[in-house]
Amino acid sequence: MYKPLENLSSYDIVLASGSPRRRELLAMLDVPFRVDTSHPVDEVVPEGTTPEEVPLILSQVKADAFPIEVGSELLVITADTVVIIDGMILGKPADAEDACRMLRLLSGRSQKVVTGVTVRSADRSVCFSAESIVNFAPLSDEEIRWYVDRYRPLDKAGAYGIQEWIGAVGITGIEGSFYNVMGLPVQKLFSILKAW
Repeated sequence: MYKPLENLSSYDIVLASGSPRRRELLAMLDVPFRVDTSHPVDEVVPEGTTPEEVPLILSQVKADAFPIEVGSELLVITADTVVIIDGMILGKPADAEDACRMLRLLSGRSQKVVTGVTVRSADRSVCFSAESIVNFAPLSDEEIRWYVDRYRPLDKAGAYGIQEWIGAVGITGIEGSFYNVMGLPVQKLFSILKAW
């Protein structure tokens, strides 16, 4: 009888992320895992790093911060997602006003969403990134304010959740993975895990 990712049955799989969306997305792969956020890192990247490289580097930093003993059956998954527009990274907004500012910047335009993922065990590490282009319809100030006040997207890169109201009414199209925009490119991750 088929069982997804049975090759990982001996591993203690850890998602080292506090994101409820990543938890939900990893659960879609039907593999047991636990969440552990006890190894926080300073999210600093080397000078001269391009915006597209930032999430991959940060996912590696997060994975490297997690102690894995030689010979252990621990498998750690880390990720970082950024929204890029005009060559700038939009991370998580500082407050509601910052969230409104970001959404005004995205309104009526296309942006790139990049997620970097690292999968690490005692004997190997695999890093990859995924890119999606998200196209926004023009949004009124009233729509932006309503969304920010109602959904409080302060824990989301670019100040929006594609799976929320703003995604339903404001996103006209996506090139690439929908789940990548949510924060974890699950199909690409599944391919990596299947070959582990």
